[in-house]
Amino acid sequence: MSIVAIPSSLRAAAWAAVAATSALAAIPAFALDGKPAVDRDTVVFGIGKEIGNLDGQVAATGDSQRYGFQLYDTLYAFDLKGNLQPSVATAVKISDDGLTYTFTLRKDVKFHNGAPLTSRDVKYSMERILQPEIKSTRRPYFVNLIDSVETAGDASVVFRLKRADGAFLNKLAGYLLLVPKAYTESLPNPEAFARAPVGSGPYKFVSQKIGQAVELERFDGYWGPKPGIKRLVFKLIPDASSRVNAIVSGEADIVDYVPTADAQRLRANAGLTVKPVPVGSPLAVRLYSNVPGTPLANPKVRLALNHAVDSSAIIKNVLHGIGAPLASYISSSYPYGVDPALKPYAYDPALAKRLLTQAGYPKGFDTELLCPSDIPKDLCEVISAYWSTIGVRASVKVMDYTAWSRLNNTHKGGPMSMMQFSNAIYDPIHPILGAASKDGTWSDYSNPEVERLIAEGDAEADRAKRDQLFRKIGRVLHDDGHAVLLTELYYTFAQDAKLEWTPQIGSGYYNLRNVRWK
Repeated sequence: MSIVAIPSSLRAAAWAAVAATSALAAIPAFALDGKPAVDRDTVVFGIGKEIGNLDGQVAATGDSQRYGFQLYDTLYAFDLKGNLQPSVATAVKISDDGLTYTFTLRKDVKFHNGAPLTSRDVKYSMERILQPEIKSTRRPYFVNLIDSVETAGDASVVFRLKRADGAFLNKLAGYLLLVPKAYTESLPNPEAFARAPVGSGPYKFVSQKIGQAVELERFDGYWGPKPGIKRLVFKLIPDASSRVNAIVSGEADIVDYVPTADAQRLRANAGLTVKPVPVGSPLAVRLYSNVPGTPLANPKVRLALNHAVDSSAIIKNVLHGIGAPLASYISSSYPYGVDPALKPYAYDPALAKRLLTQAGYPKGFDTELLCPSDIPKDLCEVISAYWSTIGVRASVKVMDYTAWSRLNNTHKGGPMSMMQFSNAIYDPIHPILGAASKDGTWSDYSNPEVERLIAEGDAEADRAKRDQLFRKIGRVLHDDGHAVLLTELYYTFAQDAKLEWTPQIGSGYYNLRNVRWK
């Protein structure tokens, strides 16, 4: 596998990522060093993609990862390294057969509207997710699992499962964002809740200006540690160079998705801190392979697409070393389920051409690659250029993230789409069930062997056995060319050096509960 250079025929496209930001080199260093964009009670966070839906039970992770930890609470939660810890629930008792979970709730939790959080709200929150008309992206994780939810007084709630689930607590921590029953039922539809969300997290909703910003403020009635700031503003800055200019000029206090070409230059600014953070996410091309008679329905075509792309060269030359090759759709950030013996696809254009010929496409074929606006267009074009060398002619269609997300969440983004799959629950069932099962919210792939292993792994509580089962799943998906694997995803943040903030490790979620000015 080449790890040094991209073939000369592709070099111009590959280095377009550098050219796109080269003008920034002329900007002088601006030592922010504790000079807030607004004041020391406020943090302005420049985000690269719009927050489209503030209903944390409905929205996909791409939306909820920015605000989920801020607006909402869960029964159990993850610490900064992904370890489970009590949150709204102080304890849980699990039956010997693994089918009954009895949670004891805190008695001092309030929603942002002042209503106390009780077992009735927990029961309602789960039942709302299960309602098909809500169109929750979390429903597939619970619909075949939850038998019933019962209250036992205000401070106790009982979940009864149809089968044992080794990752049930992880799923509750990642997916069951708690909402107030009375308030939510008073609204006409989920869209109304998304426009005026109420949770019980450390921040409460203030306003959303579509295409501009979402403003939150500290919830002083929060039961846990209070944020060190009074206001948090997510300011939409979709253009990458404009986001970098915003942090350099002091227009923002933190920005996300810093282009890899700019990370080294920004590190030279003593007033800034640059933080590349692994987010437990594969960056890959989603393939709509469940449409009979199409090229992508043939596993040899899918494997050819993988062998035609030199992911190591892309990481080195396009992503400036910020990334790591993928051997499986299960990120190496997961605590288990990763097979170290499984290797990334070898870059082998000759093999890719032979596979296409064997599949019946000796002259290649025409297709389209959707590229959401939070993915650099140059990266999508480099992938298309690699494929062109084996006869696959993929036109790149760039789409606004919010519009793309609506298609991606409803199986309408085919035949190919760039997609990340952020870690939400620190268990491999999240990406596998979501993106590699026949009923997955973001899956257009089906494999009977994978379905069998998913069913076995989903019910297995023993961690060592789960590890082995998910390793098997990773290998089956690898051998079947389930997706075109590109890189382990890192989010690169830049922030004022006098801002105290430790990002969540191994997850795409933004944890801003601990942000404060020094």
